[in-house]
Amino acid sequence: MDLTYPPDTEEFRRDVRAWLETNLPPGWGEPDFSLTEEQKRDFNRTWNEALYAGGWICAGWPVDYGGRGLSLLEQVVLTEEFSRLNAPLRADFFGDTLVGPTILQWGTEEQKREFLPGILRGTTTWCQGFSEPNSGSDLASLSTSAVLDGDEWIINGQKVWTTQAQNADYVFLLARTDPAAPAHAGISYLLVPMRQPGVEVRPITQIDGTAEFNEVFFTNARCPRDNVIGGVNNGWKVAMTTLGFERGASSTTGYRRFLKEWDAIVDEARQRGRLDDRRVSDALVRSWSKIKIMQINGYRSLTDALRGSHDAARMGACNKMFWSEAHRATMELAMDIVGMDAQVLTGTGSSEGTLAGSRRGRADYPVSDLQGSFFFSRSETIWGGTAEIQRNIIGERVLGLPKEPVAQPA
Repeated sequence: MDLTYPPDTEEFRRDVRAWLETNLPPGWGEPDFSLTEEQKRDFNRTWNEALYAGGWICAGWPVDYGGRGLSLLEQVVLTEEFSRLNAPLRADFFGDTLVGPTILQWGTEEQKREFLPGILRGTTTWCQGFSEPNSGSDLASLSTSAVLDGDEWIINGQKVWTTQAQNADYVFLLARTDPAAPAHAGISYLLVPMRQPGVEVRPITQIDGTAEFNEVFFTNARCPRDNVIGGVNNGWKVAMTTLGFERGASSTTGYRRFLKEWDAIVDEARQRGRLDDRRVSDALVRSWSKIKIMQINGYRSLTDALRGSHDAARMGACNKMFWSEAHRATMELAMDIVGMDAQVLTGTGSSEGTLAGSRRGRADYPVSDLQGSFFFSRSETIWGGTAEIQRNIIGERVLGLPKEPVAQPA
């Protein structure tokens, strides 16, 4: 693992810093910085345009498709500099990070010209239609079907835990297109319009009143025949590419949100006079050490990618299991430090938290930042591959253990 970046990369870092200093509001990133509600609205309205004009959205894409053709290390530096100032970088995570790169790798020239410009400009929003009520970790058992009818696919089935489906223009969806084929072989990857008859979105209300997850029901919904990415019945390979993009993002910056939370927990412990409690201080040190391991593992993942050693799948399973379980334990520690006050909603009801990744508060369910992060941490050992499934992957692919036995019907 080499932590020394080459000189030309550091020159690029200075360029990014200069752009941020010029385009962010004065004082951004300083401890006492804040915006009025009107200033926030103005910033949110103009920032995406500034990012696009600066060439920072999807900057790693080829120049021919609207990107800047940045190298992997330049993309890492770009992410590091935006993360350092907590400046928004992505217009649409599902478009920028997941389906966009998938279309670049697997799509036809016509598909690239049709879908990539909307992703770049932030005018087309996306959601991911993989999980089903009975097909989450065992994704290959999905039952949503797509039947070809002339120039259109007719789609029937249900997806669940579909983040931002209520706002999306398209869903990149896995559907069974050959029911007679083996489980992994009869699946196709479709780009399906969401705003049409036959698509019903039902929000799943969470304990804090938010509803960012949804159930999506498809009843004879339609999709153009040419919206298959990577070829008919090749959807499993394409989907694994998408999941690889999900796990590989922000390798050297992902730990920072956990470190920011840890600092907030230390402040909470200090205010409550708990830092002198040996059990609390020991637990905080253990939590900090795990965050440092996340940081080091991020650099290991980057080194693996730069060397092309193709160990990412195994490292991804180890990293995902480690950080998700470590985060859950850290947020349980936070609630222990707060004590009985954790049972009381102590937030302001603002729609914007100060900790990245925390659930947002509502006027009728005002969670604090730490309470919001605690709620969110409960889901992280599930989405993106459950911790149990990650253990199977590690056991089978890293340690060479036999595959988990499959229960046979009586």
